[in-house]
Amino acid sequence: MIDTFMKRIARAAGDICIQESLTFETDDVEYKGVTDLVTPVDRKVEDYLRDEITRHYPEHTIIGEERGTSQTGSDSCWIIDPIDGTTSYVHGLPGYTVSIALQQGGELVAGSVYAPVLNQMFFAEKGKGATVNGNPIAVSRRQTLIQSVLTTGFACIRDGQEKNNLEAFNRIMLRVRDIRRHGSAALDLAWVAAGKMDGYWERCLNIYDVAAGVLLVREAGGTVCDFSGGKEYPKNGIVATNGLVHLELMELLANE
Repeated sequence: MIDTFMKRIARAAGDICIQESLTFETDDVEYKGVTDLVTPVDRKVEDYLRDEITRHYPEHTIIGEERGTSQTGSDSCWIIDPIDGTTSYVHGLPGYTVSIALQQGGELVAGSVYAPVLNQMFFAEKGKGATVNGNPIAVSRRQTLIQSVLTTGFACIRDGQEKNNLEAFNRIMLRVRDIRRHGSAALDLAWVAAGKMDGYWERCLNIYDVAAGVLLVREAGGTVCDFSGGKEYPKNGIVATNGLVHLELMELLANE
């Protein structure tokens, strides 16, 4: 069964992260950009995931952050981020995850987000709801932004983009209860799905950052769209909420 397989490899990948962190040296860090980090652990975890997926589903395509796309022409595609939140990993912080999604016919059908340090295994399957450690989860019921805690990220700054999320952050900060910053888009989305966060927005992400988390939010009863209210996420930014505060947040992002 897909849930058993996906959870098993996600947990094993998380175990690799934990084990490697015990001997990790900052000298091992490489730089995609001035602040965009990658480590040998990212590659080791992705290689493990690719090997397991290929062994069980040799005909499937795989998209990964570190190794790119292995195209097979299959209608089924695995989308993996071996360590979403590498900066957190390098700094010994708990806010990183292993993110795995399965897409069939261009539609997300299963996804897991595993936070190894926190021992939180999020999983969703299309039409079957979302869980954490086997327990059902649902988005929050807060109805206004002033009651809400939101989360965001700044991949746009790391990417050197002119639109850097700072103006939106300052504007939104004045209209909410508070904002949290975790460093992993997958974890941010998982916590929206679990009702811990009421909404999330970010720009300049890639599909492997958000695929599993998007399905989690949807299956937990939330709403996901791009900055214009369409489906071109994460290309045109991504907004995910409990649905009840969605329009209010979208209004604040209208000029983004």
